[in-house]
Amino acid sequence: MAIRAAVNTLEYNVALCVNCGRCSEACPHGVFAPGSDAAELVRPEACMECGACQQNCPTGAITVDSGVGCAYAMIMAALKRSSDCGCGPKSSCCS
Repeated sequence: MAIRAAVNTLEYNVALCVNCGRCSEACPHGVFAPGSDAAELVRPEACMECGACQQNCPTGAITVDSGVGCAYAMIMAALKRSSDCGCGPKSSCCS
């Protein structure tokens, strides 16, 4: 079963998940959490589309148009004259 977030480009195919935990470790916004049989999509609305989960998923269970959300965050940070773009700690988005 594939889950698509309504507010961003994140798609998660639970059937492909092997429950390795890499997505929950890589995500700077806690979108995924470890589950009993598969990772759980707990905060899809928090996804900034950085692509870390997709890059770390060994089975291709996660897809996202990386950069879309980070671009929005960078623009909003620039407009607000903020140094925090919201893409997570030590992110290359705002560099």
